[in-house]
Amino acid sequence: MALRGRALAGRREAPALARRPGSAPARPRGQGHEIRELRPYVEGDDPRWIDAAATARSGAPQVRAFHEDRDRALTLIADFRRPMLWGVARFRSVAAAEALMIEAWRALEEGGTVAAAALTEAGLLWRAPAGRARGAALVAGFLERAHASALAASALTEGSARELAPDLLRAARLAPRGASLLLASAFDRPGASLDAAFGEIRRRGPLRVLLATEDFERAPPTGLLPYLDEAGEAGFGRFDGLPARLAALKSSLERQGLQVSEIGGPDGAA
Repeated sequence: MALRGRALAGRREAPALARRPGSAPARPRGQGHEIRELRPYVEGDDPRWIDAAATARSGAPQVRAFHEDRDRALTLIADFRRPMLWGVARFRSVAAAEALMIEAWRALEEGGTVAAAALTEAGLLWRAPAGRARGAALVAGFLERAHASALAASALTEGSARELAPDLLRAARLAPRGASLLLASAFDRPGASLDAAFGEIRRRGPLRVLLATEDFERAPPTGLLPYLDEAGEAGFGRFDGLPARLAALKSSLERQGLQVSEIGGPDGAA
């Protein structure tokens, strides 16, 4: 809850565009989900909005223009699976939860609503959309309880961590149609169906990624270091390749058209 001040301090107000005055109120143009008009395609239009039926009738490409969505609906997806529950400075999962909550405050201050999902070793947890300060309290409480549940579930489960893709897709299907989705994850054990999940999610609403990292991953010590694997077996290994792996992961996500922001560090900064 204390992150509200930090969220507002980092907010940048977009300059208002001048609009023609009139005697009657009208909804402005935008990229919402209610069609405002059909018009001829011009260079620079998004080809995804071409209307096939109108194009066939007119013999020239026609695109759909939409009313602006006034309500900002945001769905947070927090990855609290076992690979997120570690850290040198602090847990990746904690950095993820705080970064998500900052974005929640920003959406709520703009009059939007926020829903939340948590992915744990025990399965998916869900918090329905809510708005205003009460919504912030509900989401913050949900994330805290979900994190405690994730820690307990991780201690009770054995073997490989649960795959990301199936539960990510379930969370997206619970989100309101057209809502923006914000996923905070490190993408360990993503699952073979992750690309397909991304494709289906983008058909439901825009998806943005907060890539959770740790200081150890960005600048690992050199030389052999001891470690425990998922089976609890001890060994020694080198971790010099982690920064390159992190860069490759970020590049791979961006090639899929995702907006990626890196989070982590002692203060949660990018």
